[in-house]
Amino acid sequence: MIILYTFIQEEKHQCLLDQYLPVFSEDWQKDILKYRKWQDTQLSLLGKALLLHGLRTYYDIYETEILVSSNKKPYLKDHPVHFNISHSKDLAACALAEFPVGLDVEFSDASINYSDFELHMTSYETEEIRNAEDKMKSFFTYWTRKEAVIKAHGDGMMLPLDSFEIFKNECLIKGEKFFTKDIVIDKNYHSCIASNDISINNVVPFIEYVKIWND
Repeated sequence: MIILYTFIQEEKHQCLLDQYLPVFSEDWQKDILKYRKWQDTQLSLLGKALLLHGLRTYYDIYETEILVSSNKKPYLKDHPVHFNISHSKDLAACALAEFPVGLDVEFSDASINYSDFELHMTSYETEEIRNAEDKMKSFFTYWTRKEAVIKAHGDGMMLPLDSFEIFKNECLIKGEKFFTKDIVIDKNYHSCIASNDISINNVVPFIEYVKIWND
């Protein structure tokens, strides 16, 4: 598994748009440009740029069509490589693997009140967070695990966070088992990968910072 990441930079915004926007399909261009804030636009752009870089660099895939499933999860046509993109605050990341994968990254925002999110947790998860020595760390750990599972599952907002429970890095969704693995991309962010493939338990991801722009 490959995980690539980079950070947004305002001074690079226009050159990044000039460099990458023409490379993407019309649908992806619309998706990138739909945001009002430059930060959101660049995060969307960089996530997709990391995907292209990873496919070319590690899988020798230069030409491919990206399709969208019925539940709106993007996938590669005619290639067995799976991917997932995530971003938070200033960080954009992309995971690529030979099996289905979900990736979630969350900035460790100390201003967040974890109790505001308890309605998205099961009673067991809520108690685990309340009883943890470091409650904020416990909250972000559970949050990224659940988000990564949702992204690995592919149903998005149709799957409420409180409809499944993470226990010992595993959960069941409609009889299908998912596995989670906490990873470290950057010390200021919590990160997790998830999959319905048990081999994720033995994966040691190769994590790489990518300078995505040309000087």
